[in-house]
Order: sequence, then structure tokens, then C-alpha cells
Amino acid sequence: MPDFLETYRRKRDFTRTPEPAGADVRPETGNSFVVQRHRASSLHYDLRFEVDGVLVSWAVPKGPTLDPKVRRLAMHVEDHPIDYLHFEGVIPSGEYGGGDVIVWDTGTWEPIHTDDSRTAIEKGELHAEVYGEKLRGRLVLVRRDDKGERAPQGDKEAWMLLHKHDDHAVEGWDPEEHPRSVLSGRTNEEVKADPHHAWHSDRPADEAEVSLLPTQLDDDAIDALSEIEKEGTWEVFGRSLKVTNLDKVLFPAPGKDGGNSKGSGAPVTKRELLAYVARIAPVALPYLEGRALNLHRFPDGAGAKGFWHKARPDHAPEWLRGWDNPDADEGETTTYVVADEPAALVWAANFGALEWHPWNSRTAAPHEPSYALIDLDPGEKTTWEDLLVLARLHRTALEELGVTARPKVTGKRGIQIWVPVVDGYSFEDTREWVKGLARTVGKVVPELVSWEWEVKKRKGLARLDYTQNAINKTLVGPWSMRPAPGAPVSVPLTWDELDDPDLRPDRWTIRTVLDRLEEKGDPFRVLLGSAQELPAFT
Repeated sequence: MPDFLETYRRKRDFTRTPEPAGADVRPETGNSFVVQRHRASSLHYDLRFEVDGVLVSWAVPKGPTLDPKVRRLAMHVEDHPIDYLHFEGVIPSGEYGGGDVIVWDTGTWEPIHTDDSRTAIEKGELHAEVYGEKLRGRLVLVRRDDKGERAPQGDKEAWMLLHKHDDHAVEGWDPEEHPRSVLSGRTNEEVKADPHHAWHSDRPADEAEVSLLPTQLDDDAIDALSEIEKEGTWEVFGRSLKVTNLDKVLFPAPGKDGGNSKGSGAPVTKRELLAYVARIAPVALPYLEGRALNLHRFPDGAGAKGFWHKARPDHAPEWLRGWDNPDADEGETTTYVVADEPAALVWAANFGALEWHPWNSRTAAPHEPSYALIDLDPGEKTTWEDLLVLARLHRTALEELGVTARPKVTGKRGIQIWVPVVDGYSFEDTREWVKGLARTVGKVVPELVSWEWEVKKRKGLARLDYTQNAINKTLVGPWSMRPAPGAPVSVPLTWDELDDPDLRPDRWTIRTVLDRLEEKGDPFRVLLGSAQELPAFT
């Protein structure tokens, strides 16, 4: 049997796209069909029929219709694997077909006037009786050229799609009036905002949608922590960790007028901090693993003075990984903590670290950043609304450039934007790129921005800080606590949340953010596997 999926596989990097690789081609002929609504460089509908163990596919710019008077252009594209039948998700920007996808319709079909669908397609005409939830009746696909010659597999050919005059025909029927997925009930916009869920059509409806986020710690481990008195040994993530001073207050109570005042107003103890870190560690770890970690320690709590601790202490457990920096100068830290497992973050919290700052490069290539970092640093006169204006302008600029990025609130006053980049960039490269972006945005609202380095010279204006793109210059990690009353958290956002009137930089605390995570998921998840080249400014 020919490899019908060769073109499909050649066009995709399956280390970056969540699309199925299609390793298994079913030899028998099935009878499934699917239509996916796909917002890529432009909106279109992908019509796919199961033939010879793969999905023969057409891209239909205006979508299929039940209106028999309408003729639709349909571009014949490469065959897709059967696994694509139930694919919903976000293909990263920069990848082939980058955009969000929903299963707009699916069901079964049967060929008409032929027993050999592949041959019928090669000859340029396919009659299909479809039994979907939205599409019913007879569809006809006809190649627009009359040469009768088979084009090379995977080349795009112009076809025409129509619906016959039959009992299922509906004049004026518009696919855009039926925008939701027949599997999950979601729109493309909802899938884009929440790409970390998958749909399993072979399961009951209440079990079909499952989270792709890492499994969090079970309640038994948290219950075990609550049963320890002031100190003891806690078994967490398969590690034995000696925990101490569990009832010590580490965060003062939130102020009455603080943006993080939701929830209990009681001070936050070390026991509560450890429980939060254990819950969030599996979610936060992908942004920290393989990187040196700078820890901001407050052994006496956030109400006292803290200090930066970078060195892996001699008393650290053997399982806690360290990294020796070959470029360390005399007097600088040589061996850093590397958090390569969830228990490492719990250890750090027990060590008095109230926030964690990962290096922007991995220990395997310390001079190559993983992200281009945009730090919106408010000045004394910068209002929250001013900062949102700057963030929204960055959103517009990045969308125009076709760049995948996500913002997060810092948990204090600011907003940061992370842009994943491919291997090979230097910090000078990313710094200059972010500088160019900052200058472009700053020209729009010069009254809000200062380019002065010294705080006094900024006259209270915001700084679009591109200088954070340097080795061992770090920003607070996603989902990290901040050393402030109420234990606020640096929380990833979707772009749409910049328009939420209730958004505040310290809106979520360790007491409220887990509920948000359960409801909204992790908006930064889309950055993983979305490494991209940085486009030039025009």
C-alpha cells in the first residue's frame, strides 16, 4: 500500500504540534467523515472522508452548506491520518496550519455510484451520502480541471463542492450560523483560550473532556501534611522531606483594600504555603525544569527583609539536582539548584523561598534564551489602566507579527509577556528584538513611557524593559508566590483577559488561584512546544 501520509508527515514537526503523527494506517476501508472548522491564516473548513485507512481531505474556504444553489471552492490537500477525526486544539503559530481547530461536524458516509472511492477521486468526481449531525444528504465533489490526470499526491487541486437537491437540502443554510463543535460544544475561540483539554469521543459525555495538565498531588498527601504537628517528615512526590516550623506565619494578612483581599483575611502559614506549592508544582515545573533557579528567601516571612539565595546548600538532599556554572567568576555562585522534579519546589518553599526565578536559558545551553521576555515595569505615576494600554498594544503588535506569546500578571504591579523562541538565538538577539518591539509600541503612547535607565529620571513613567533579556537576569516564574501580604501569585493570562474589568496584578493568591486553575487551566501551556523564529519588523 502506498504511503498516503508521507506528505502530511513531511509538513509537520510533531515535537511542536499537538496533531497526531498517524503512525498507524488502517488497511480496511472505513466510513467516517469529519469537518473541522480551522482558523489558520484564514478561516476555512476541512472536509475529510475516510478512504483506504486515511482521511482524504479538502479545504473549503466558505464551508460546506445544505443549500443546493451554492457552489463552494474546495482545495484538495494532503491525506490526513484517521487519528485526525477527533482532533481539536491549537496548532502553534509558525507551524504548518497554525491556528485553532474544532470538530465542526462528524458522522458516517457512503460512496455513491462507485465501489472504489480512491479511483473515483483520482478520476475527479466523488458522490458522498453523509450522515452527520449538521450535514445530511448528498454531497458532490468535482475537480474543476478536465484533464483526468492524477496530480502528484499532496498537490493542491481546485475542486467544486455542492449539495444535491434532496430531502435534506435547505436554501440559505450558512455554516457560520452553527459555530460550535459537535464533540465538545466549544467554539474556536473557546478552544484557543483553553488548549489544554482533549476530547475522547469513545467515552461517556461526562468523561469525554479531559485535562492535559500534569496530574496534581492527591488529597491524601495534603491530609498527611495537615496531620504533622510543628515539624516532621512529609512523604511528597516520592521524596521524604523534613518539614519544620509549619505554623510559622510567612505572609501577613491581606489589607482590606488590597487587590488580593478575596478569601480569608488570616495570615498565611508555612503549612499553607507548602500545601499550595505541592499542588502547583506539577503545573509550574515545565517552565522551570532544566534551568538554574534563583531563590528569593524570607526565613522570617514576607514581613521581614529577604535576600537572594542562588547556591545549592551543602545540606540539600542528595536527590536535589545542582548545576555547576562553568562561566562563574571568582566570588560568584558556582553551583545552582535545578528544579527537575516537583519535590524540588516543595523543598525550596520549606527552605524559606517565597518566590522562584528561573534562568531564561537551560543549563545545557546557558547562553541561548528560551524566551524573548517583555517586562512592562510601571512607574510611580503609571496607573493600572495605563499598564493595560501598554499590554494591549503589545498584544496587537504581536498578533500583527504572527507571534505566539502570552502575558502574565506579576502578583505585584506589573505585567510580563513571554515569547517562546527556537534554539540558536543569543541574548543579544532577543534583547534587540524586544527593544525594537518596545520602541514601536512606545511611539504610539510616548506620554506613558520613559527610556531612562535611572528611576529618578523616568519622572514616574513606565519602562518597557528589554534589558531583562540577559544571562542570569531573571523574571518571576509562572505560578510563583510573591513576598507580599496575602501571598499573591504571578498568574498566566489569556490575551482576552487583558479586557477583563476585574483584572488586577495581584488579583489571585495561593488561596484562590487553584480554583482559577481548575476553571481556566494554564494559559501558558500553549507556549510549550511553540518555539518560533522571531520575525523582522517591517
